[in-house]
Amino acid sequence: MSQQPVAFLTRRETFSACHRLHSPQLTDAENLEVFGKCNNFNGHGHNYTVEITVRGPIDQRTGMVLNITELKDAIEAVIMKNLDHKNLDKDVEYFAKTPSTTENLAVYIWNNIRLQLKKPELLYEVKIHETPKNIISYRGPYALNGIYNPINKRIAHDSCTNISSDSD
Repeated sequence: MSQQPVAFLTRRETFSACHRLHSPQLTDAENLEVFGKCNNFNGHGHNYTVEITVRGPIDQRTGMVLNITELKDAIEAVIMKNLDHKNLDKDVEYFAKTPSTTENLAVYIWNNIRLQLKKPELLYEVKIHETPKNIISYRGPYALNGIYNPINKRIAHDSCTNISSDSD
């Protein structure tokens, strides 16, 4: 009995966007304490690099896990059309009530890429390089003691590690 080989296929894209780290669930003072200078009222920008990875068996007929064109088209529809050169907080409805952290950006991309794929179960990982030093990986929701817990809290430091590697 032979097993079908499984492969990971990754497509990388870059896009630019700005945002302000701010949570409507926190007071202004709490936002400043949690996000530090990344809570700047006028926001700040990033040149993000995102990697979308699918995982699955290699189709015996085509020799592919997924046609790369399908993945390219999904990235174009979700990331390039909706996020590139946008103010995430003002131009993307999802972030009107959700803090535009890179973690939440990864969740947004995950949820929307899945909607574009013929076989959404193949989506394995969304990885976002916010800066050369700050990288977020997201592989879908998970249960913690049977309860989904999607909220991660960041701690502010003296410098904003979200702005650029120069500030670290």
